[in-house]
Amino acid sequence: MTATNITNTTNTKTCEPDQKNEAWRISSPMTAMPINCVVTQHMHMRLLLNVVSGLAVAGMAVATVAYAHPEVPGAPQSHPIALVGATLHPVSGPAIEDGVLVFDQGRIVAMGKGVEIPENAEQRSFAGKHVYPALFDAHTDMGLVEINSVRGTLDQAETGQINPNVRSWVAVNPDSEIIPVTRSNGVLLSLTAPQGGLISGRSAVLHLDGWTYEDMTLRADVAMHIQWPTMAPVSDWAIEASAREQMKRRDESLQTLQRAFDEARAYQTARRADSARHPRDLRWEAMLPVLDRKIPVMITANEIQQIQASIAFCEANGIRMILFGGYDAPHCTALLNQHKIPVIVGEIYRLPMRRSDEYDAAYTVAERLRQAGVTYCISGGGRFGASNVRNLPYHAAMAAAFGLPKDEALRAITLYPAQILGVANRVGALAVGKDATLFITDGDPLEAPTQVEAAFVQGRQVDLSNRHKRLYDKYREKLDRMRPIAAP
Repeated sequence: MTATNITNTTNTKTCEPDQKNEAWRISSPMTAMPINCVVTQHMHMRLLLNVVSGLAVAGMAVATVAYAHPEVPGAPQSHPIALVGATLHPVSGPAIEDGVLVFDQGRIVAMGKGVEIPENAEQRSFAGKHVYPALFDAHTDMGLVEINSVRGTLDQAETGQINPNVRSWVAVNPDSEIIPVTRSNGVLLSLTAPQGGLISGRSAVLHLDGWTYEDMTLRADVAMHIQWPTMAPVSDWAIEASAREQMKRRDESLQTLQRAFDEARAYQTARRADSARHPRDLRWEAMLPVLDRKIPVMITANEIQQIQASIAFCEANGIRMILFGGYDAPHCTALLNQHKIPVIVGEIYRLPMRRSDEYDAAYTVAERLRQAGVTYCISGGGRFGASNVRNLPYHAAMAAAFGLPKDEALRAITLYPAQILGVANRVGALAVGKDATLFITDGDPLEAPTQVEAAFVQGRQVDLSNRHKRLYDKYREKLDRMRPIAAP
């Protein structure tokens, strides 16, 4: 038999027949000596298939690397920039027509009418345009999920029920194709939160530009996330468990959750008494800022019983709380105001939860909370997660269409999330001293036809190209080429 060579661009393996036992001995130039294995003749075909399979896997790995988006993160600001002639929308105050906004070293240094522009500043004219602070989605899985239906791209949840030590931001993929698409619509800030289990882990506020997760992280350890169990049994075709079984699971989940806090508090007491005799436990160590009220828990709950039970739990354990979801929050406004609990309204675009609900029940949640004096903001996180964060302004627009004042709708996706999540000193409004994280449009960002023309993250200009635009240009070119052929 002749020797068989299998070659690719990185490695060559030679299979040579063994004269004594008619077997095949494998050698590789990647090693200093032949690989010590012998493959009998009848295994030759299996060997070839395994090698080809290995090359296919390597090719898949290379293809995976190619999925990184080509947009280059913005370069650090090297000189002052003045935006001249646009209408400035501080959000925290009235709009300033024909204004000037100057930022340097990533911070806003001056804004208003008739502002003196530094001699070394680069002036950019945006006459007739509008300048807004970055839109801010207060609850997403941005950077943790790429394609919802592809399991290998999902990294938003860990196994197990109690995972307080999980830090969502370290798993963020800065090269996600979803990030450039999202910021092209003015959404430059997001809270990236873990999911799954009872205690899912901790979240961070990210600005959507940077080489690494460290570059992108504006504030880490924003909140500890808890997924509150369903309190009442659900009758649905997709649920096989009986009402009794559902209630048993609920009770077990609540007991597990309370036990986790009890053990964390016992760990805290033991470590303070004698840290040398009690080794560090990363899970309970992560709970200490929550027990010390340095960071809140963010509890996902929608039904009134869930909301009431979660508030009672937080009061009993002496911890701070933020409510996410909040479909039934308008029915608990007195309780929310009493305990000063802010609400992150989880998506406006959703169906009524019950047959008896009004058709616009979800659309009016934000306005009903506002009228009751509850601190709130609007999130676009929903069924498709990060893929639809780009539609955040349209959630606010829908709330405005159903009663929420328009200026309030804009604050609900800029200033209010910054205040709730503890970063209002940096972002959320246009003001001297805050980060120059902003975008310029040709109209109202709550209206779908409006186009974002430029954006800055901490003074760095952001590349607004993305996969959607590239595909649009590609197939528009295809149509342009077909028109001469189709013409009579």
